Amino acid sequence: MGVFTFVLRNSGGDWFAKQHSGGIEASADSTFALQRKLIQAALAVDSSGGVQSSYSPVSPTSAVFQVIVGGAAVVARVGGAAAAGGAAPAEAAPAAEKKKEEKVEESDEEDYGGLSLFDDE
Repeated sequence: MGVFTFVLRNSGGDWFAKQHSGGIEASADSTFALQRKLIQAALAVDSSGGVQSSYSPVSPTSAVFQVIVGGAAVVARVGGAAAAGGAAPAEAAPAAEKKKEEKVEESDEEDYGGLSLFDDE
């Protein structure tokens, strides 16, 4: 798994990126085009699996962009059966959904010490 973190800056209408700890650099006329270039550059270094990316603007002229290549698959257990790729039994899904609905209903009934938005006082 490879994690690539980039600092992006806008100067004169063009966007420039430099890897936080590494030698990858790129530039483009938009953040979208720059992100595509950075993903391709990261895949040229590490092509071990799927790609995830995260773009976080810091200011109008700067941002942080992270590319994660590879990583482990996540397997969740529902009702004691592995739920990877839809392998869980059909009856396990409605039970989990019903529990989720019950939790939502409970959270709707919060106590505000007798205060209500609809009280006249």
